[in-house]
Amino acid sequence: MKPVTLDTIVSLAKRRGFVFQSSEIYGGLNGCWDYGSLGVELLRNLKDAWWKSMTYRDDIEGVDASILMHPRVWEASGHVANFTDPMIDNKTSKARYRADTLIEDYIAKLEKNGKTDRAKAVRERLAAAREPDDFYQIIVDEEITDPVGGSKDWTPVRYFNLMFKTFVGPVEDTNSVVYLRPETAQGIFVNFRNVLDSARQKVPFGIAQVGKAFRNEINTKYFLFRTREFEQMEMQYFVKPGTHSEQFEYWREQRFQWFLDLGMSPEMIRFKPHDKLAHYADAAVDIEYKFPFGWGEIEGIHSRTDFDLKRHEEFSGKKLEFVDTVTRDRFVPYVIETSVGASRSFMAFLCHAYNVENVGGADGEDAERTVLKFHPKLAPVKAAVLPLVKKDGMPEFADKLYRDLQKSFNVQYDESAAVGRRYRRQDEIGTPFCITIDGDSLQDNTVTIRERDTMQQIRVAAETVKEYVMKSLL
Repeated sequence: MKPVTLDTIVSLAKRRGFVFQSSEIYGGLNGCWDYGSLGVELLRNLKDAWWKSMTYRDDIEGVDASILMHPRVWEASGHVANFTDPMIDNKTSKARYRADTLIEDYIAKLEKNGKTDRAKAVRERLAAAREPDDFYQIIVDEEITDPVGGSKDWTPVRYFNLMFKTFVGPVEDTNSVVYLRPETAQGIFVNFRNVLDSARQKVPFGIAQVGKAFRNEINTKYFLFRTREFEQMEMQYFVKPGTHSEQFEYWREQRFQWFLDLGMSPEMIRFKPHDKLAHYADAAVDIEYKFPFGWGEIEGIHSRTDFDLKRHEEFSGKKLEFVDTVTRDRFVPYVIETSVGASRSFMAFLCHAYNVENVGGADGEDAERTVLKFHPKLAPVKAAVLPLVKKDGMPEFADKLYRDLQKSFNVQYDESAAVGRRYRRQDEIGTPFCITIDGDSLQDNTVTIRERDTMQQIRVAAETVKEYVMKSLL
């Protein structure tokens, strides 16, 4: 089987209604995407699977914080001063890049060409880079060329703040400035005391949130991998200082297992420890997926110490400590963060599900089939109901079953073309089960269930179909 390419995934996503370019009829808006009828179902199923795994337990509560927050929140978090990327322009092509990404791509080429010692040296310089001139000097010293035109004529590197700025109220001045949140975590931190008290929780406990975030990225690329509007699934777990290392390891393993439980192959995901820790962290690791373009982060697990709560204490003047009513200990909790990119995970599961198989042909089926092997929990459509022919009472029987299943699942009804062709259509959108009604169905009230991955068919009583599908979702 040929390796899947990103162009193949993008083409399938549009053709079958998973993802469309935003504002496409106007030429599109770079870095923004719309989810179609199947895409919105896949994304919802993904978020539901995460939400249930996180909050259907005693020690984690959910919130849904506002996208717009008091501007002091972002001063306290450091985003106003430090949420920047190094930006560089090529004078000849006018193309714009993140300087660190440009250098990372150069290092990858060195490693691919077997120049490992040189790659290591450049990586060490990159890890130590702090000021714009540090990045610029690496690019000049290594004679890094513009990927678009091959020019080495670069502007100086400058920092660029990634937050989108807007205004609250009718007057656009400095007193009305607010920001679209660049992450969902701060909405959790500022609600720490509210949730602690209202939910009557005790440390250790967590707060989970799913929501939109916005970053004015210098470069968007790789389809859904780096966009300007995206969704995050984040959980902040508040722990007693001194227990954070143990909790970090626990959540590290829990999060890796979640991807495996939803069908990821172990060889396609990996841990990658951070080469350079953020100023607030004492440990950090990414979970990466092997996309068609290479390894890329889909989740980060971070031990954030007590940085966030102490900063919000300082800037708000409000105490954000936990008091143990038994021991009378007082402390500002440490935080273990699990932060999943919902959009990136969507893309990873879509890429992972994609298969092209040579299976022979029968009943109008093509010899080659494209199939999305989603875990049934994630599949946008759970089942398709197919009358064998459009006569002899089969459509009426099929419609009754379809309406009944529709009360519990997202299902489709299809009576167009040979049944084999209909199987192929359902394979390409990842439907786990096709339920066929034939002449015998009207005599003995049985139907044929064809399973997507094995293509095996079994005969069951029509009244047991719902239970059969339901078992796959447990």
